[in-house]
Amino acid sequence: MATLRIPTPMRGFTGNLAEVAAPGATVREVLKNLDARHPGIGGRVFDERGAVRRYVNVFLNDEDIRALNGLDTPVKDADRITLIPAMAGG
Repeated sequence: MATLRIPTPMRGFTGNLAEVAAPGATVREVLKNLDARHPGIGGRVFDERGAVRRYVNVFLNDEDIRALNGLDTPVKDADRITLIPAMAGG
């Protein structure tokens, strides 16, 4: 299973866990399984079309999935997925 690093604003869905594990062969499958195990977090990650929300960055082993194959990027058991919400300010 891949390990997911959960940002502080989303930890309410994971019982305040900073890291959780979820199975899947692709980033999409891992994130869908994350939502199945921790209901509600998928609504913070995915938009209504099933794409990653504009303000959420997803990294696989320190690589932005947008530079890889997006949600269809293959995942191995030892991989780490990091969710990073975009910051805004002024």
